[in-house]
Amino acid sequence: MKILIALSATCLLGLGIGLVQARDLGPDEALRLRDAGTIASFETLNAKALAEHPGATITETELEQAYGKYIYQLDLRDAQGVEWDLELDAVSGHILKNHQDR
Repeated sequence: MKILIALSATCLLGLGIGLVQARDLGPDEALRLRDAGTIASFETLNAKALAEHPGATITETELEQAYGKYIYQLDLRDAQGVEWDLELDAVSGHILKNHQDR
C-alpha cells in the first residue's frame, strides 16, 4: 500500500511540474516583451513563418513561455487548404516545428 501511495504522489507531482513548465502569455505581456526587445516583432516572426508556406494565411497565433524559452506558435492554412502548425523561437525567429496538421 505504501508503494501505491508513493507512486500516486510521484505521478501527481510530475503532472504539477509539467503544468508549470509551459504557460500562455496574454496580449499585454506579449506586447511588453516585444516593446522591450526581449522577443522579435510579431511582423518578423509572421514573415518567417509565411516564408515557409508562400501564399498561406495565418489563422491563429499564441505566445508561450516553456522551459525558459519564449515560443511563438502559429496555425497556417496554405493555398491548397492544408493546415500547418509552426513553432518559432520568439527571440531568434528560428523555426522549431513545421508540421502538417492532421
